[in-house]
Amino acid sequence: MPAGDSFSRQERLSIAEAIRKAELRSRMEITAYVGAAEGDPRAFATQLHNTLAAPTRSLVIMVDPAQRALEIVTGGWVRERLSDEQVQLTALEMQLAFAEGDLAGGLVRGIGALADRATA
Repeated sequence: MPAGDSFSRQERLSIAEAIRKAELRSRMEITAYVGAAEGDPRAFATQLHNTLAAPTRSLVIMVDPAQRALEIVTGGWVRERLSDEQVQLTALEMQLAFAEGDLAGGLVRGIGALADRATA
């Protein structure tokens, strides 16, 4: 999870723990990228997703705070468990937290929500 200096040590640990718990619960592989998107944010997030070891079982959350961009890319196996509507709802929830200045909290809650919705 590249994050540069944007998170405190505790925030990084909270995000890593949220990912670990969500992966165990949902069996998805979850990657969070926070940083500058190179070019179009959606294309960049898709490119990140395509480089993963198991893209069909993977989900990428890409946040570019400078561009105010959030992209969530899911593989085929993940899409069988998470509808586009569920992903969009989670993205909206995350964006609300981001708008309040809570980047780490928005990520933690969003990661958990995606896992919950995938296993409901």
